[in-house]
Amino acid sequence: MESWIAQVVGEMHVKRITGKELAAHMGVTAEYVSIILNGKRSPKGAEEKLRKAMKEIEEKRKLSEGSESPLT
Repeated sequence: MESWIAQVVGEMHVKRITGKELAAHMGVTAEYVSIILNGKRSPKGAEEKLRKAMKEIEEKRKLSEGSESPLT
């Protein structure tokens, strides 16, 4: 297994991003993401695409948290 995969899986855990969520954001199946994260396939650019998607999910979450109005 490549070291970047372990790092991505660790970041997913810390940031509470699921494989299904990542797959939906990327427009691929959860099974495909699983195959990559289990090291069974290593398509060109996979690391960059996964990291970019995680960053976008995180940014989207921050925006949605910031737009919630406080209860008064």
